[in-house]
Amino acid sequence: MLQENTSGTEGRITFTLAGAFAGARRCFPIAISGCGIGLVFGTLAGQAGLGAGEAALMSALVFSGAAQFVVLGFWTSSPLPVATIVLTTLVVGLRHVLMGAALGPVFSKLPRREAYGSVFFMADENWALTMGEFAKGRRDAAFLLGGGLLMFLAWTGSTFAGGALGGAVEDPARWGLDFAFTAVFLALIAGMWKGRSNILPWTVAAAVAVAAQHFLPGQWYILLGGLAGSFAGVVRRAL
Repeated sequence: MLQENTSGTEGRITFTLAGAFAGARRCFPIAISGCGIGLVFGTLAGQAGLGAGEAALMSALVFSGAAQFVVLGFWTSSPLPVATIVLTTLVVGLRHVLMGAALGPVFSKLPRREAYGSVFFMADENWALTMGEFAKGRRDAAFLLGGGLLMFLAWTGSTFAGGALGGAVEDPARWGLDFAFTAVFLALIAGMWKGRSNILPWTVAAAVAVAAQHFLPGQWYILLGGLAGSFAGVVRRAL
């Protein structure tokens, strides 16, 4: 139930239906664009052997487009590398630890049901918009939930649609769908660029990934590149 919470020392914190609708309105253009990526993911998931319902269930449980595109590369392996999939998903999602910590000053004042229920629907886009709201002095924490719910429905629905209609696309490469994974991460990289401080960890990650792809079988280069880049980032901050 959406309600008001005025505890704490950082101002009046609320969790209202109006805040949830405001978050949904702000995230509407993002949700529309997310439908396009969801259609692509559903189509590629079908090509990897997943049914439309299975692809939609993955989207509902994981709700992480970046991780899902990565994991799709493992799906045709036999036997299924479960441990690698779990570790890769963890590495891709580690940024959510920092994102959640940034929400802490406000969300720690909420009841656990509201706080934990909201952060399940946290994605890069609605998190960034919510932090922008907080920076303006607004403290309606339901803003994150409203935007996240809309994005969740758009993502799972478009994934199902892509899986259901994807059988009509016999050759994804003909339509450029095989480039979807690369395009998604190029867009993520462009949005994540913060300046020269990114050069070292990104260079290390790229070098390790290329070397691992050349010398190791399977998709280990994704995991090893991510770990190497993360370690390089920690070292750079410590210096």
